[in-house]
Amino acid sequence: MQNISFSGLASGLDTGSIISSLLRLERLPIQQLESKKTLSQSKLDLIGTLKGHLESLKAKAEGLNSLAGFLAFKVDASEEGVADFTTSDTALAGSHTLSVQKVATSDRWAFDAVVDPDAIIGVAGEALSFDINQTTYQVNVPAGGLSLNALASQINELAGDDAAASVVNAGTESNPQYQLVVASKDTGEDGRITNITTNITGLGIDTTPPDGNGVSQSANHISVGTNAVAIIDGLQVERSSNDFGGVVEGVTINVLAADAGKTINFTVSPDTEKVKAGVKELVDAYNEVMTFINKESVFAEEEDARGKLFGDSILRSVRSSLRNAFFNVDPSVVQNDTEGFSTLSLIGIDVGTDGKLTIDDSEFDEKIADNLGALADLFVDTDGFDNGGAAVNTSAFFTDTTADSGLTSKLIAEIDRLIKNQAGENNSSIKSIFSSRTDAINSQIKRFDTQIESRERYVDRVEANLVSKYANLESLISQINSNGAALFA
Repeated sequence: MQNISFSGLASGLDTGSIISSLLRLERLPIQQLESKKTLSQSKLDLIGTLKGHLESLKAKAEGLNSLAGFLAFKVDASEEGVADFTTSDTALAGSHTLSVQKVATSDRWAFDAVVDPDAIIGVAGEALSFDINQTTYQVNVPAGGLSLNALASQINELAGDDAAASVVNAGTESNPQYQLVVASKDTGEDGRITNITTNITGLGIDTTPPDGNGVSQSANHISVGTNAVAIIDGLQVERSSNDFGGVVEGVTINVLAADAGKTINFTVSPDTEKVKAGVKELVDAYNEVMTFINKESVFAEEEDARGKLFGDSILRSVRSSLRNAFFNVDPSVVQNDTEGFSTLSLIGIDVGTDGKLTIDDSEFDEKIADNLGALADLFVDTDGFDNGGAAVNTSAFFTDTTADSGLTSKLIAEIDRLIKNQAGENNSSIKSIFSSRTDAINSQIKRFDTQIESRERYVDRVEANLVSKYANLESLISQINSNGAALFA
């Protein structure tokens, strides 16, 4: 809009106000277009929010879409500090015993001490070598010798995958005793450091091997690599590490401390609270979507109280897809269900009139206690997804034809159908409803921008014409006034 600078002194009219008022009328269509654009942008933002809710729901479903993700077991031990226990989905409920005879240790050698770790030791041609993990490592002294610190660095560079070398002050600050320590990175007998030889001047070591019981025969052999030994359910088991996975189905036992005279009990049982928490998180994410849909589906005469997505097909599509995933169960499956695990309602999860899910805690807990495997089978797709080669963008494309579909698998497929574009024939892309609605609204916003720009140019032309006309009017009236004044002079 131009700056109107004349004041209507000749005509007596407030021409600036007149022009501004006329231009405000001309700008009313622009305001209407801007209002429509704002509404479209709000719809675009809300569709993005809805998509975010669906992606969160999908993430919760993916977390439960495997036995490892859905099933949860816990281990209760009669005493802590003996071992750590972790479980997998293959664990079985039961009671067990454990007695740790020995823990696995790393092989460790300390060479004779020197006073200064940076002082030069050895001469060219001397060497240090050792075997570990069926590999021989040898460090040769270069011309001019090398220090203890330099020797440790060369060992780490050469044998870093199997051993770690360090320089430790075993003495005091006033009477230092720096020793080169070489330790195996693997525990157990197989990781022992053997065949140590050194002729480096100033670097002594007693290489007497341990006895048949793994007891050190040399003061330099400060830790002998030994296997871990445990008695689990009466069976003596030996491992090169402290990990006793595979002895008890689905349970990993990492022993911490040995006490041959002590036996502890540990019990594997379903972690019902963790299973329930996972399902509750899924239900909460589902209800978050329904809360959004309900809010945006509200109709009211007052525009401010009305849902901005009211009447938008995307709300109906999302609601229908989620209901289909959770409640469209094959009637034959329900008829053949003799235990009551084929639908959500049978396990204590019901849907209200608002579309939200509620969990009956006592009924759900009872189902967990009755048959955790059957409960998991309702949610988990254990035999994988197979749509039988159905064509893209058909309902069959998102339908699992295998015997065990699982609610979470169906939910994931439905959400993917809603938010993800699908690859069509000849490298084409079939847009999802979210992509289609987003593109349509973006196109609408661009049209509003074009119309607003066009109308702005029109208003600018109107303003220029009004300014010119009123300026000419003022000039004409001024001239008439001047001529009239001359006639009566």
